Amino acid sequence: MLLLGAGCAAILAGVALYRTHASSPAALLSRLPSEGAVIVSIDFQALRRAGALGILGGTKVSQEPDYRAFVDQTSFDYVNDLDSALVSFHTTGTYFLLRGRFDWKALEEYAAHQGGNCHNTFCQVAGSMPDRKISFFPLRSDVMALAVSDNGYAADELQTVKPVQGTAIPADPVWALIPVAALKEHAGLPPAAQALLRVLGGAQRVLVAAGPDGKRMVVRLEATCGSAAQAAALTTELRDITAHLRDALGTPDPADLGGVLAAGAFEQKDKQVLGRWPVERAFLESLAGGSL
Repeated sequence: MLLLGAGCAAILAGVALYRTHASSPAALLSRLPSEGAVIVSIDFQALRRAGALGILGGTKVSQEPDYRAFVDQTSFDYVNDLDSALVSFHTTGTYFLLRGRFDWKALEEYAAHQGGNCHNTFCQVAGSMPDRKISFFPLRSDVMALAVSDNGYAADELQTVKPVQGTAIPADPVWALIPVAALKEHAGLPPAAQALLRVLGGAQRVLVAAGPDGKRMVVRLEATCGSAAQAAALTTELRDITAHLRDALGTPDPADLGGVLAAGAFEQKDKQVLGRWPVERAFLESLAGGSL
């Protein structure tokens, strides 16, 4: 009986350890399509604790009729119920791994109400356009695997664990890994932002992260270059662009994107260029009230 009890305890401990590991950020990241994709991570719990998430409650996204209908029919609201999100913007679609509190029965009923269907917990729903098909399933009771693609079974891609090559998980509550090719797609952005992205296109790897710093947020950059000389040249270019922007603006407005970019500071560490932009709450509020 003692041996049996010990064996059961070991099995339960093993299952708990497996579940913890299987839903860790690194384990979830390994399920996302990552080659050539922009990977974004948002820790909603950390932003909620910092008081930064409340800004999202009044955005156009949260008040959009289709979103409000979804909230009413499923009792799910990302501002309150979502704890973290890992997203892959891939050429084949957009893939999400969402951790939070989900009413799976309500979600299946919502899918049926929208003309979709669920089979063995795998659900499919038509999107807002013919080439947008939504598929989702519970990877765990608290983790949703979801995809938006022209393939109605795209979420099934998230069943598979893929090799991840040396991707360190930043501690920041918000971060993005951006392939260099994506930096070339900057049409529609202000000229200053376009100039920064243009010079960053010479890096090998770009990480952008953000987190609270007292009453404001700080956005930081890690750009990895092929050599220390390339990193030194990139640092000089970023400093020059920022100095020109400061001269052009005169007195930067912290609630404006130009004012945020003008406050950037950069340094070189071997093959890396490190950047830092303080972001005042006024800019976040103007962003939430305008373009979101």
